[in-house]
Amino acid sequence: MRKTVTNINHEKLDESTSILRALAHPLRMKILQFIDKHGTINVNKIYNTLKLEQSITSQHLKVLRLSGLVKAIKDGKYMHYSINYDKVGQSIQAIRNFLDED
Repeated sequence: MRKTVTNINHEKLDESTSILRALAHPLRMKILQFIDKHGTINVNKIYNTLKLEQSITSQHLKVLRLSGLVKAIKDGKYMHYSINYDKVGQSIQAIRNFLDED
């Protein structure tokens, strides 16, 4: 009987886990949709419009930022967020590749 050798790239696995974790939460998806609708948006506008607490919004944005799905740019005392469409596209393609695998 042959043993199957599987090489796991732990760095890519960690990155994939981070992205899927970020996408798995309904509130983070709502925040992503809101940012997508507005292009680049101030964090204050996000939590005021979506009627969220500032701390909860910041926690979710941190998860999205660490996963690479959003970009954050500081402008004075304000933080502006936009979607990293390259990372989103790569994530969608990776999921498609996984689902199409035999």
